[in-house]
Amino acid sequence: MPEHVRPSTVLPALRTPFTFTTSDGLRLIGEIARPESVDQSTGILCLHPLPTHGGMMDSHIYKKAANRLPAMAGLTVIRFNTRGTTSEQGTSEGNFGLGITEKEDAIAAIEYSFTELKMKELWVVGWSFGTDLALKYARDSRVRGLILLSPPLRFSEPEDLTFWAKDGRRVIALVPEFDDYLKPDEARERFKAIPQTELIAVDSAKHLWVGEPFVYRVLSEIVRAIKPERLPLPTEI
Repeated sequence: MPEHVRPSTVLPALRTPFTFTTSDGLRLIGEIARPESVDQSTGILCLHPLPTHGGMMDSHIYKKAANRLPAMAGLTVIRFNTRGTTSEQGTSEGNFGLGITEKEDAIAAIEYSFTELKMKELWVVGWSFGTDLALKYARDSRVRGLILLSPPLRFSEPEDLTFWAKDGRRVIALVPEFDDYLKPDEARERFKAIPQTELIAVDSAKHLWVGEPFVYRVLSEIVRAIKPERLPLPTEI
């Protein structure tokens, strides 16, 4: 008999821990979750929320993405802890760098995804602090586009937005109605700096996307951007 998908649902995938080293010599930890029976070269690299406020590779949206999307959507999900960040998998070396030294983490993670994990179609997904890292540092020309969850535009500089405006790749921003930092109306104004931004205001949502309906919406929008033919995502298994 089918069961509803729950927060604790873990679907089949090939899950492998990995480590990689930044240009300044720090060893960072991560995990890749691959589909079992389809092409594994399309997926997402997740940049997590602010580690000083509990953000890590296991922040719930990313953990649920890794638990569900390989099986539900045929997407590979790559997660890692930025410098000094701890999760169940362990702690990455180094110390929090105020979004500055994390440049080396983002660049190294993207490079590792392509050269070692053999990704061919990679999207970078940022959440909160991770959206600033994406806007600032995910400029590698092999990246297909950005998906931004609850972007605060706190660390991003005008020149970062100008880069993406000139670059032209897709930028998708999911903005909660009741976000703590940047609500939809202000987000529309600020993202005018990137004219191609696809801004999606999500009614009743908050910054942390707590609650299964909001998790489902976020995961659905990720899939809509990359593999729309796999929608709708199942709600029962």
